[in-house]
Amino acid sequence: MSGLRVVLDRSRCSSIGLCESVAPDYFEVGEDAQLILHRENVSPADERDVREAVRSCPAAALSLIEDSET
Repeated sequence: MSGLRVVLDRSRCSSIGLCESVAPDYFEVGEDAQLILHRENVSPADERDVREAVRSCPAAALSLIEDSET
């Protein structure tokens, strides 16, 4: 079964938190201003929100890849 996986490029992340506001079950800006990725594998029910979170990232630090092993 294939699925989507979130990839975070920490070197690009500016921890603005737009992703967290769109998909809080997946993303959180911690107290240390670092982005916490709670889940990499995207459930079908959450795909729309996660895609929007990835699109909303102004630093282009998030991407989605097809993962054939999920």
